[in-house]
Amino acid sequence: MNGKDKDKESKNKNLSGTVGKKASRRIKARRTRDRSIYFGLGMFGLVGWTIAITTLVGVAAGIWIDRTWPGPYSWTLTLLFIGLLVGCLNAWYWIKREGWPDDD
Repeated sequence: MNGKDKDKESKNKNLSGTVGKKASRRIKARRTRDRSIYFGLGMFGLVGWTIAITTLVGVAAGIWIDRTWPGPYSWTLTLLFIGLLVGCLNAWYWIKREGWPDDD
């Protein structure tokens, strides 16, 4: 192979890569075309409620434990942070599952 053939082959690979990326973006856009502002609002609501509910459940369980078995540590604060962490992880899972915002 001479230098011209190698140049041509490298350009073809680059072109096919570019065309492949554009085609996959176009397919993804067609698949998710029906997502509207309501989809975004619904996703925000899902994230908000997921975090809020798990945090409140953690606080309620912590208050109950603190009243039932008093001790040197605050279970309310501990379970508040655990509930917040679980809520954030759950929200992250749902966002990744829905593919929004779309990753390129």
